[in-house]
Amino acid sequence: MAVRFSVTPARTEQEEKDDGDIVNEDVPMSGNRRGNQEPTVAHNGDGGHKDDYPFLDAEDVEQGGELYDKNLALFEEEMDTRPMVSSLLSRLVNYTNLPQGAREHEEAESIDGTRIQPTQSPRMGTCMGVYLPCLQNILGVILFLRLPWLVGTAGIFESFLIVLLCCCCTLLTAISMSAIATNGVVPAGGSYFMISRSLGPEFGGAVGLCFYLGTTFASSMYILGAVEILVAYISPAAAIFKAAEPGDEMAALFNNMRVYGTCFLTSMAIVVFVGVKYVNKFAMLFLTCVILSIIAIYVGVVKSAFAPPHFPICLLGNRTLARHAFNVCAKTVSYANQTRTTRLWEVFCDSPFLNATCDNYFASNNVTEIEGIPGLFSKAFTGNAWSSYMSKGDIIESTGMGVVDVPPSNVRRYPYIFTDLATSFTVLFGIFFPSVTGIMAGSNRSGDLKDAQKSIPVGTILAISTTSFIYLTCVILFGSCIENVVLRDKFGEVVKGTLVVGTLAWPSPWVIVIGSFFSTCGAGLQSLTGAPRLLQAIAKDGIIPFLSVFGHGKANGEPTWALLLTAGIAELGILIASLDMVAPILSMFFLMCYLFVNLACAVQTLLRTPNWRPRFRYYHWFLSFLGMVICLALMFISSWHYAIVAMLIAGMIYKYIEYRGAEKEWGDGIRGLSLSAARFALLRLEEGPPHTKNWRPQVLVLLKVDETGNVRHPRLLSFAAQLKAGKGLTIVGSVIEGDFLDCHSEAPLVELAVKRQMEAQRVKGFCQVVLSTVLRDGFSHLVQSAGLGGMRPNTVVMGWPFQWRQSEDPRSWKTFIDTVRATTAARLALLVAKNISLFPGNQERYFDGTIDVWWIVHDGGMLMLLPFLLRQHKVWRKCQMRIFTVAQLEDNSIQMKKDLATFLYHLRIDADVEVVEMHDSDISAYTYERTLMMEQRSQMLKHMRLSKSEREREIQSLTDVYRTALKRKPPGNTSCSTAEASEDELDSQDPLGRPFEEAHFVEDQHAAESPSGSPPPSPSSDDDDEEEMHGPLHVHMTWTSERFAKEHNQAQTPEAFRDLLNIKPDQSNVRRMHTAVKLNEVIVSRSHDARLVLLNMPGPPRNAEGDENYMEFLEVLTEGLERVLLVRGGGCEVITIYS
Repeated sequence: MAVRFSVTPARTEQEEKDDGDIVNEDVPMSGNRRGNQEPTVAHNGDGGHKDDYPFLDAEDVEQGGELYDKNLALFEEEMDTRPMVSSLLSRLVNYTNLPQGAREHEEAESIDGTRIQPTQSPRMGTCMGVYLPCLQNILGVILFLRLPWLVGTAGIFESFLIVLLCCCCTLLTAISMSAIATNGVVPAGGSYFMISRSLGPEFGGAVGLCFYLGTTFASSMYILGAVEILVAYISPAAAIFKAAEPGDEMAALFNNMRVYGTCFLTSMAIVVFVGVKYVNKFAMLFLTCVILSIIAIYVGVVKSAFAPPHFPICLLGNRTLARHAFNVCAKTVSYANQTRTTRLWEVFCDSPFLNATCDNYFASNNVTEIEGIPGLFSKAFTGNAWSSYMSKGDIIESTGMGVVDVPPSNVRRYPYIFTDLATSFTVLFGIFFPSVTGIMAGSNRSGDLKDAQKSIPVGTILAISTTSFIYLTCVILFGSCIENVVLRDKFGEVVKGTLVVGTLAWPSPWVIVIGSFFSTCGAGLQSLTGAPRLLQAIAKDGIIPFLSVFGHGKANGEPTWALLLTAGIAELGILIASLDMVAPILSMFFLMCYLFVNLACAVQTLLRTPNWRPRFRYYHWFLSFLGMVICLALMFISSWHYAIVAMLIAGMIYKYIEYRGAEKEWGDGIRGLSLSAARFALLRLEEGPPHTKNWRPQVLVLLKVDETGNVRHPRLLSFAAQLKAGKGLTIVGSVIEGDFLDCHSEAPLVELAVKRQMEAQRVKGFCQVVLSTVLRDGFSHLVQSAGLGGMRPNTVVMGWPFQWRQSEDPRSWKTFIDTVRATTAARLALLVAKNISLFPGNQERYFDGTIDVWWIVHDGGMLMLLPFLLRQHKVWRKCQMRIFTVAQLEDNSIQMKKDLATFLYHLRIDADVEVVEMHDSDISAYTYERTLMMEQRSQMLKHMRLSKSEREREIQSLTDVYRTALKRKPPGNTSCSTAEASEDELDSQDPLGRPFEEAHFVEDQHAAESPSGSPPPSPSSDDDDEEEMHGPLHVHMTWTSERFAKEHNQAQTPEAFRDLLNIKPDQSNVRRMHTAVKLNEVIVSRSHDARLVLLNMPGPPRNAEGDENYMEFLEVLTEGLERVLLVRGGGCEVITIYS
């Protein structure tokens, strides 16, 4: 008997759910402006209508809230994470007004949370802000107290070499410091901030503490210098301790320096505690004293050429005598025709009589008196040309004098001048080096400068040049004007206790004495002011936990606890009591600091990170490396044991910070350098995401290959190579469609072809080929799994689906959109190159033209960074950069342009700025018609694909039901042909036993007799199954050949398009099309001849129903442009203004 089936197209649960309910997705939306919301119609299950936006949150639609401005409707869903350019610039306009000590990247707030009133804009220029402070810090105690002694001991040539080495060291360090300081804003902390942010918290903490100790001991050195001037030159009678026996003078002096030094330190600490403003008020007075003293020296040198000052010195044989023990430089004098002995006779003889017993040396040698200041044109230069190093306790002797040698005797009881220190080239270098420090004074004031990136290099290098000229000329002038024994007399005893450099000054030695006293006091106050703030900055960074208590202070921010610790450490230096012993300690700490400044600049230069863009151009890694080597060498030259101790201290601090686990990430150069250190680097990079300064494009290039395994778009590799100025990672990925078990042998062949293409395009990187049955899943796997540890890609580069409109298979552009979604979900940046075949190859050159950036929404700075990286390549090097941004009706376009120019200046990016005003305008008929055509095309293609899928589904359902019925029928009632039919035959035949390709659908008589609207009986019901088992088999089909032909013919008539023609465009789509059209008109009008156009890429719709419309919007947005790069940020900042 016949079998009857009744087959109807079944509706899936998802379709019923979509028709019956509108799924609300709670996706937050935020932004600055909203427009009016127009509803669009979607059917629900009960025949009603409900609004449905594929691009919008349904909750917002139901609430009737306003939407964003229609000029930026494409980007309205992303305003919460990608703000408008105008709002971004309004927040960044005052970012340079950072008070000293402000937290990095944060706005200052008061204790109760209220906003502090904005501070006045910094007004200090190069001279007042950098040049003069550096002069004050560099020139000081060593110039007045020790430079003449250094010239007399080491000689003119070796002294000149010592000064030259020191000046070269500081000059090279200043060049490196200028490069770092002009690579962004440098807040308070000076060299500590630069080193720590360049080399990481471990090096930063270690060197920062060394620099702090150096600054603290500098205050001790300045205070000891002030006490020495007071006790030895201004008021010797003020000395508390006196020498009980000959030879105890130095011990008494040291005790006096300890007592007075402690008093001075206490007084200065109280002044600093009371208020730094008092220190700043007297800073100019102290600087004036230094300048006047130097002028007095030069005037005195000129005067000595014509009228040398009279400072006689007394020599016994060739031994120098201290004049404080006698007045007349002679053994005897004639008075009233009588020979009388002098005070000098009484010192060397046992009685004042001529027949007294005298010292053998005194009796055998004559006493002579010579001029201590012979003048500029004398022969003093010859006598001072070469070194005269001596041991401790030696008598200072003059060369070229006739002398009779006698057996040694107890010389300590005679008024000879003895050396208090064993001298050598290295010792003198260690003592002199602190006189060239102080070059960081300008960088410490960066927050107070009007233009820090210009003032710091110019002011610092000019100050070093000035002080180097002063030091070098003073070496020559002192050696040319002053007698050698006077120069070697450290305390001026040979000239009656007068300061040696004061003997040359005009009009009086007191000018130098008073000036040097006030300058050393001022320098001590400056050191006591700066050192606690440096310690406070280190403590606030939190990299050394046990120092956290010193980060607190008074309510106004003054570091009280840090000041107490600084005073305690400075007291240790004062207890040493010898300026010559404290100075080498300073040299070690400052040399170590300068070493790491040079290292930081060298590392940053060699790594060539994208954020390394100093405005100071006159630097080179070799100069930084040379400065680093000189600093290291000078550390061991001056004092090898001090150098080892300083390095051990720094090493212990480094290991301590490393042991405690420095959680700070400052984008240091060591982190960038570790990218080449394999396992160690990968383990370190796993600690967290890279800092903004270390961000570089690590590219995942998604390539498509054809059936033969060849790359379809090799220019995509060329473009990736041109982006490699950031020295980042490159992974080229490709997907082969197929099962891995069946096609795994094809992967190596495709990988080999891709690698060959990479070599041809000079792309250095890795290749990864994935097999997947679905291309979309393969690309998703690449996005998720490419890379290892810190070497994972952060940027995806892919091409635009060419001729997606003409493609019958929608998988091409759906794969593209799904890849965009996967990239967004993975928080990766995305670069989509449209018309990639028109992009230049690596061998081409552009000698003119522009790279136009259309900055519509903030994307983390990708649009700013990409042109900079491209221009590092020879292809794009000659192209100029232009940045366009869009201003709305309520924006101040003039102020917006000014703010953008300032922002780019501090980003160190040279570009022309233009603000395009887009006023609200009515939606044009062209926009409305374009949207209507888009939706009609989308609906038509949707129906065509739906009809095809429904027919295929019904045929499969019919085959399954027929096979089930045959299996359930009794064998006796079945014909032989049917009963003996195999499953293979059933698969190739229709239910009536004919092949599918020849099958004709028979109209369902049962369905025709059914009432209208009632569904035909279901073939799966139990009653029908029982009936059909004992009756004839009837096949009922809703899709018949007549029905198909009828509908096909109806589709060819104009009436068939009536529904499509009556479609009313979705207002949401109209607004988006309006945005695309308006932006395209503006972009084409200004950038039609640009070499490359970079543009923000709108995000894909949250609802997949709007995918085809999304492609249309992007197509309209980029029409008429030759080369376009759509850019979508990864959700993190990739560029910063900070150093």
